[in-house]
Amino acid sequence: MKTEPHSTAAHGHLVIIGGCEDRQHDKAILSRFVELSGGAHARIVVITAASARADEMWQVYDRAFADIGVRQCQHLHLQSRRDANDEQHIAAITEADGIFMTGGDQKRLLALIGGTALDAEMHTALKLRGACIGGTSAGASAMSGHMLAQGRAELQPEKGAVSLGAGLGFLHKVVIDQHFSERQRLARLLSVVAANPYLQGIGIDEDTALVVERGVGIEVLGEGAVTIVDGRHMATNIAEIHDHMTPELIDVRLHLLPSGSKYRLPDDAHTPERALPPPLLEFLENVTKRNPIS
Repeated sequence: MKTEPHSTAAHGHLVIIGGCEDRQHDKAILSRFVELSGGAHARIVVITAASARADEMWQVYDRAFADIGVRQCQHLHLQSRRDANDEQHIAAITEADGIFMTGGDQKRLLALIGGTALDAEMHTALKLRGACIGGTSAGASAMSGHMLAQGRAELQPEKGAVSLGAGLGFLHKVVIDQHFSERQRLARLLSVVAANPYLQGIGIDEDTALVVERGVGIEVLGEGAVTIVDGRHMATNIAEIHDHMTPELIDVRLHLLPSGSKYRLPDDAHTPERALPPPLLEFLENVTKRNPIS
């Protein structure tokens, strides 16, 4: 019989990390992930499917979580889609309070788990049991329904430079990029938003996390910032220009949320300390939405 999970996160949380989070010193982001999963007694599962060096990646996180005090940490080493439909692996997710996806290649991650029983069980864990799901680098990019699969736009936005794929869908109407400031990826994210204006772009710096509490609000942790690019009201000529040309983008909105930023949705029981600007309120309403299982 399944024991009751230790997690106190009734709404479910996402901890979306821009990569290169501290794993050796104060481990602030990983410690917050453990806290949201239920603390040292939480059952943590580490999914290394994005990495071609899964065992090495597991050793890094096994040591980091042990240093934080986690007593139950399990490696889910998935090498095929058959593994992602294996009953024992599904049971591990069913019992987990925290599920952590490492870095690597997001296309590899989706090829192995996208649309599998393990994928479905992760949604159940988040949305019905209130588990915490964390992901760093590739594991962060994979969290949205539209995933940034590949492409480069180094100096300016460029039509056709970036391609999207299907992600895991814990968030919708957004696309997530990581290593954002360090690898100067604003032009890349603008390229995505220019071609897909219904998506809001989220760029997350290294050693930085966007924490989403479903139905409640967001906070930013770590050493950097989260950049939000909103092109829903922009004017652009991207439909008229050729591939590899730079589009004209007018009235693109950009929000910068440095570490320490924290916003909650307004409700009858809680009055925000400061009024939410309407564009940011729309972003919060979207990313915290308790989207259904199906």
